Amino acid sequence: MSQQPNSSDEIVSARGKKNVVHPAIPYAFLTEKERLSNGKVEECVTIFLTNRECAFRCLMCDLWKNTTDFTVTDADLEQQFTTAFDQLGIVAGLNSDRQIKIYNSGNFFDPKSIPASSVAAVAARINRYGFGNTIVENHPKLCDHRVVQMADRLENGLEIAMGLETVHPVVLPRLNKKMTTADFQSATQFLLSHEIKVRAFILLKPPFLSEEEGVEWALKSIDFAFKNGVECCAVIPTRKGNGIMDSLPEGQFSEPALSSLESVSQHGLALCRSGQRLFVDIWDAERFSKCSHCFEQRSARLNEMNLRQVVLPEVDCPKCSSLNQ
Repeated sequence: MSQQPNSSDEIVSARGKKNVVHPAIPYAFLTEKERLSNGKVEECVTIFLTNRECAFRCLMCDLWKNTTDFTVTDADLEQQFTTAFDQLGIVAGLNSDRQIKIYNSGNFFDPKSIPASSVAAVAARINRYGFGNTIVENHPKLCDHRVVQMADRLENGLEIAMGLETVHPVVLPRLNKKMTTADFQSATQFLLSHEIKVRAFILLKPPFLSEEEGVEWALKSIDFAFKNGVECCAVIPTRKGNGIMDSLPEGQFSEPALSSLESVSQHGLALCRSGQRLFVDIWDAERFSKCSHCFEQRSARLNEMNLRQVVLPEVDCPKCSSLNQ
């Protein structure tokens, strides 16, 4: 793994075309259940905002596919929230533990993506709808006074979701994320000092690791995050399909097996301390499975482990026992 990291130019040049998006329409929105730190399972509203592409060109990222090449306006952002809330049937004034995640394919506090003038309006809308916790994504190097200002505007909690990705000392620099584990630690300490919660995204089997190493370093990354005060870790299987990932030399990347995701879920839950949670991403997880006979059961088990935060008995499937998946 001594090869130099791929440059931003190389990463961008390997891309295909972006999807067609509208600046006044979020490219996706949904509701799902999530277990909170208090043990309750509550509804979580997630809005995937359409906005300008992230300035960081991470090797594994495919979120650029649903972004614009310009900064969206305040009016467009306002309409995106209106569209999502109306179609999801979200009613104002309901004070509960219901959460909202605002994911914007990058960094909420990058003014080129989300205009600084929009932040106060977003906070006011969240307060009006009575959300109990607000989660936004952000790069560790962009965690500063602007985050604190938003936290002060919100009547309830703010949580910052940051991509730690991996603590592997060679792989992390090669992801072109332009951060170190020290940057992550510093940002986490800053946020916690202002009573802002932290969520970490962890990659399962990023490029340049074998299947076994992928599991090992995901668990090491989870442990690192929890020991630094992160309240919630979300493990994301690394996927191909963004251009540069498919262009890596043979042997440098393959998608993880479903069994690896199961292993990280099972052993990662044991790393949780009081109030901490571990989730594994099971969206599109069928692509990681080699056995159609047991996938639904295994996916349901992982979802239940996410909600209950306990290890459940493994699914016994004689049809796939010999497939090493």
